[in-house]
Amino acid sequence: MDNSASSYRINYICLTAAMGGLLFGFDTAVISGAINLVKSQFSLNSMLEGWLVSSGLVGCIIGVFMTGFLSDKIGRKKTMLLAGFMFFLSGIGCSFAPSMTLLITARIIGGIGVGMASVVSPMYIAEFAPADKRGKMIAYYQLAITVGILLAYFSNALLISVSQNNFENAVLVWFLKEETWRAMFLAMSIPSFIFLVMIVKVPESPRWLVFVDKREKAKEILNSIRSPVQAAKELGDIEHAAIKSFSKKMFLFDKTIRLPLIIGIVLAVLQQFSGINAIIYYGPSIFKTAGIASSNALLFQVIIGAVNLLFTFVAIYSADKYGRKFLLITGLSGIIFSLIFCGYLFYVSHTHTLLLLFLIILFIACFAFSLGPVTWILINEMFPTAVRVKAVSICTLALWIAVWIVGQFFPWLLEKEGAAVTFWIF
Repeated sequence: MDNSASSYRINYICLTAAMGGLLFGFDTAVISGAINLVKSQFSLNSMLEGWLVSSGLVGCIIGVFMTGFLSDKIGRKKTMLLAGFMFFLSGIGCSFAPSMTLLITARIIGGIGVGMASVVSPMYIAEFAPADKRGKMIAYYQLAITVGILLAYFSNALLISVSQNNFENAVLVWFLKEETWRAMFLAMSIPSFIFLVMIVKVPESPRWLVFVDKREKAKEILNSIRSPVQAAKELGDIEHAAIKSFSKKMFLFDKTIRLPLIIGIVLAVLQQFSGINAIIYYGPSIFKTAGIASSNALLFQVIIGAVNLLFTFVAIYSADKYGRKFLLITGLSGIIFSLIFCGYLFYVSHTHTLLLLFLIILFIACFAFSLGPVTWILINEMFPTAVRVKAVSICTLALWIAVWIVGQFFPWLLEKEGAAVTFWIF
């Protein structure tokens, strides 16, 4: 196959799989615009508010548990299809939920889909990407997360704007004006439908096909995305790895796996304990605490989403050039600086200033080219094939538990200790 055609096909395959990250990002951010509306309608206290947010994350944890078994049993592609379907179902269920109980149930269903996609999508990309472009292509997943976040911010802001209009139709009055949060959740079903349509056209992972003894099919797929010489070499490498893994059973807690597993878990947990999702979930609440009008707070959320997207491109073009470690050290330095001074501004009650917005934008920018994408790159490239699914699942599980902890306790922390202490803890 000629280089331009194979390059186009690899990019399509990896970008399609990365759409699983868009579902992750959209689900993460859509709640930020809906939460105050739901809170008002159902009279939620701070713990129930936290449960509304974190219920989706409980679903993610369940989804991660399921993925290791499913992706080995039915394949990467079918697992991604199942994830997309559950997310689509969640969007419909949340938008028409008649009670808080059913709303949370639909959030959990969507969370299961997002959790599954968060394991299988970047792993699928890692199994398809050429070695010299692996960092760049796995970073597509983080890019898709930022696109999903930005799209959710835009759709939330647009629907808030639309809700100011007058409608004659009773259904539109209910759906777009009185209970606008329903339309916000319904918007989630659009990216999941697109994901389902796109994923139908991608092939199964050649590594999984060799694993289930479908060598000829794996060979056919590799020949469609690599030159004949590269395809033959890669097939040989995959078969060698498969034989090695069968002849010598490798376990997660072998000495050779222990250190990479600890690194993966710590990175995954600290990615979330940096406070990124707290800012994404509760951005309007933070800006409201700072004395910024709610309409402007949503605008600032769109700005944050745009910066997140822009600086993810820095990671895409730098990860393979400068290395993962350099990006982590540089980004973490900026993250620590911005969190310390954000806390200070709240501590001295000097928040009616653009300096606060600048510091939060600095935090988002540094996260977007370091902890965000590099975590996904590392946990999907540093484990041997024999234990990759299990190891990636454990690291991703640790990440989602950390997301759940932040989502559940952040409103309480903000209410009891204040923004200054909260930023300093992060």
